[in-house]
Amino acid sequence: MLAALLLLSSVAARAAGQSPADHVALGTAAMQVHDLHTALAHYEAALALDSTGYEPNWRAALALLDEGEQIPDSGKSPVRDSLYARAERLARRAVAADSNGAEGHFALAAAVGRASLTMGKKERIRRARVIRDEARRTLELDPRHDGAYHILGRWNAEIMRLSGLSRFLAKNLLGAGVFSQASWEEAVSDMERAVALDPGRLYHRLELAEIYVDRKRYDDARSELAQLAALPDREIMDSVYRERAESLAAKIANKT
Repeated sequence: MLAALLLLSSVAARAAGQSPADHVALGTAAMQVHDLHTALAHYEAALALDSTGYEPNWRAALALLDEGEQIPDSGKSPVRDSLYARAERLARRAVAADSNGAEGHFALAAAVGRASLTMGKKERIRRARVIRDEARRTLELDPRHDGAYHILGRWNAEIMRLSGLSRFLAKNLLGAGVFSQASWEEAVSDMERAVALDPGRLYHRLELAEIYVDRKRYDDARSELAQLAALPDREIMDSVYRERAESLAAKIANKT
C-alpha cells in the first residue's frame, strides 16, 4: 500500500505534461490503493490522448468491471449495464490493438461474461463460446494466468448448474454445442488451479468453495472458507466476498 502511494506521488510529480503512459501509471497506482474513481479518471485521460492504446484499454475495461460489480446483479441497473457494455468495447479495442497480449483477451473474457449477466438467456448462450475461447487464448499466451483459470472454472460451473433440460435446449435448439463440453471435473480443476497460482486472492477461494458445495464436498468447502477468512483484504470487492464466504460457511456448517 505504501509503495503504491509513493509511486502515485512520484509519477504525479514528474508528469507535468502527462502522456498516456503517465496516466496509465497513475491509474495503476490508484487501483493498488483501491481509489477506483482516480484510476478511471487517469485511464480515461490516457484514452483521450490515445484511444487505440493497448494498455489503457484493457486496464480501463477491468476498472469499469470493478465499478459495475459494486452494483448488485439482483436488480435492474442501466448504470451498471452501461459500465459493462463500455468495458466490453474497450476490451475488444485492446485485443484489436495487440492480439498477442494476454491481458487484452482476459479483459474481453471477463467483460463478455459480466455483460452477459444483463442479457436474456438466448444471448447469454450465444456468448458462452466467446467467454471460453477468450479465456483459453489468455492461457495460450500466459499459461500461469490465474484469472483465466478462474473464468474457465466458473464457466464450467455455471453451465453445470443449469438443469439438464436447459443444457439440452441450448445445445439442440440454440446451437450452443459448446455446452456439452462443460463438466464439474473441469470446474473443480480450473478453479483449484486458480487458487494454486494465487492463493491470496479471496475471490478464487470463494468460488472454489461454492463449487465444492455444488459437489457436496462440504469438508473441502469449509477448509477453503477457513483459509479465506485468514487472508487480508487485497482487492476492492474483498469485503463483499468475505461477507458471501461467511454466509456460505453458516449455510453448510452442519452439512456432512
